[in-house]
Amino acid sequence: MENRIATMPRVETSVLATNRVIRNTYMLLAATLAFSALTAGLSIAFGLPHPGLIITMVGYFGLLFLTTKFRNSGLGVAFVFALTGFMGLTLGPIVSKYLSMPHGDQIVMQAMGGTAAIFLGLSAYALTTRKDFSFMGGFLFVGVLVAFLAGLGAIFFQMPGLSLAVSAMFVLLMSGMILFETSNIIHGGETNYVMATVSLYVSIYNLFTSLLQLLGVLNDD
Repeated sequence: MENRIATMPRVETSVLATNRVIRNTYMLLAATLAFSALTAGLSIAFGLPHPGLIITMVGYFGLLFLTTKFRNSGLGVAFVFALTGFMGLTLGPIVSKYLSMPHGDQIVMQAMGGTAAIFLGLSAYALTTRKDFSFMGGFLFVGVLVAFLAGLGAIFFQMPGLSLAVSAMFVLLMSGMILFETSNIIHGGETNYVMATVSLYVSIYNLFTSLLQLLGVLNDD
């Protein structure tokens, strides 16, 4: 009885800490998504070209490194906005290309709606059921690595069929990542809301761009 009473404050503290991480993560995620949408809109408005694969990768991994390094300080939040703002700039030319296609506005809206529906649905499922999806970690890591390498191969060897298959893989993998990351926050595997925000943002970004490509092909006359 005494042991049970002694553990109660620690359990309550753990629950409060987890709820705080969840709250801070979704608040920061909403802010960074809005900021990313703003930079993407500016990129479209000014007709900025895509920076290219090398600059995109260097910028992404460089800002990700800085975000990770300063994740426990206020600079971490600043670098999250720098990272998501940069990714918004790279997204603008991609969206602009689809908007120039026949029915392009419908394709973009369908991709946005699909991304929102998948993210909200999977997040709500993980939050309400409280299921532990940590077992998916190894599979998702290998899957993302394989899909990433296959995507590079599709770019360098100009293989549209492989590129389409990679997009379909990423839709499934990013859906799994949303479940995994949300579960990780709930069960205390991720206690830093800055890194939790980055993980969810990257999943949403990749999910949206993958849906764009799939819907673009399906709507191509």
